[in-house]
Amino acid sequence: MTAVYKRVTLIGLGLIASSMAHAMRQYGLADEIVGHAKSAESRAVALQIGICDRVFDTAAEAVEGADLVVLCVPVGVMGEIAAEIGPHLAQGATITDVGSVKGAVVEAMAPHMPETVHFIPGHPIAGTEHSGPRSGFATLFQNRWWLLTPLEGADRDAVARLRQLCERMGANVDEMDAAHHDLVLAVTSHTPHLIAYTMVGVAEHMRRVSNSEVIKYSAGGFRDLTRIAASDPVMWRDVFLTNKDAVLDILGRFTEELFTLQRAIRMGDGEHLHAYFTRTRAIRRGIIEAGQDTSEPDFGRVPQGGGEGKA
Repeated sequence: MTAVYKRVTLIGLGLIASSMAHAMRQYGLADEIVGHAKSAESRAVALQIGICDRVFDTAAEAVEGADLVVLCVPVGVMGEIAAEIGPHLAQGATITDVGSVKGAVVEAMAPHMPETVHFIPGHPIAGTEHSGPRSGFATLFQNRWWLLTPLEGADRDAVARLRQLCERMGANVDEMDAAHHDLVLAVTSHTPHLIAYTMVGVAEHMRRVSNSEVIKYSAGGFRDLTRIAASDPVMWRDVFLTNKDAVLDILGRFTEELFTLQRAIRMGDGEHLHAYFTRTRAIRRGIIEAGQDTSEPDFGRVPQGGGEGKA
């Protein structure tokens, strides 16, 4: 197959970068893959397992000569990395990222991007609760959405080229503006993660007063919450701090819904509860019909290079 890019630089060598490298190698999408990670151990592992042809001690060295640079680091350090690599980017290179917040990333990175490069923010809605270069696998992006949020006046040929890369890695690609992206993700990912962290925190408290029975007898619902809450704490700290307006908006709406259900339970309003649960069950069916999950027992979750995709 014809490569989409000659040299791809991955900054940050965790799950997403590793999975991109595996997919690009499997489908012949890049002639050379180079990388940088802050951790010397991650750089050594990336070479050892073959996800990178070369690794560099600094991000500035890693991006030289690359026609695609992908920032796979927590959103809180995107601006710092952008400032470091900006003067070293090749003319005509495309710069993208994989952060799950886009408004803050654009604000942090755009001032450091030369006019001679194409800055196209992105977000693959895929992942697992695992991290590190060994956690990646080539099929992570299969039938998952990869959202691109091009800036006004973005070069359409550069956007089309990046879209082609994502699609050839198996992803479905869509475009939207950064503000809309952040609101959508606050509903579908960020607030659910916050709720999961909170519920697991409640269980931790109960564990101390119930001789661990909460953990011992965990049902599937709680098990899935613990899977979500096992995600990288640095990444999620940065997500909530950088997308706080949208998250607080959705959290307020969630609280209102919760109060309504609380009242129905207190008043014994079974009709309201049944109608509410019937409506919400339709969402699950829609997700299955869209191919974003399966109706198989145990949700079809079988171990594959690190587990099920993140919410």
